[in-house]
Amino acid sequence: MSANAVYSKDVPLTDLGGGVTRRVLAYQPGLMIVEVNFEAGGVGSVHTHPHCQNTYVKSGRFRFTVDGEPVEVGPGDTLAFTPDIPHGTLCLEAGTLIDVFSPMREDFL
Repeated sequence: MSANAVYSKDVPLTDLGGGVTRRVLAYQPGLMIVEVNFEAGGVGSVHTHPHCQNTYVKSGRFRFTVDGEPVEVGPGDTLAFTPDIPHGTLCLEAGTLIDVFSPMREDFL
């Protein structure tokens, strides 16, 4: 069995602009985990992608739009996005999302 430890302190943040940063924590071809940090008012624009995505709200409050419908979530809540569904978010209170993608998002590397 083989495992690689990824230490958050060793992974640089990517500044996405508008008070949003991203850190790719670990990945392999079939799976990726990503930390996304938002300042209050930060926006994750509505977008689609062919990956399955689950999002865990580590902290903060967010108003997502999922396929045109609003969904408000807070710490401990989880969202599951099917491939190609339009989704985006507005950060209501500064916080962190943990996104898991399958397969990995090559465009994030």
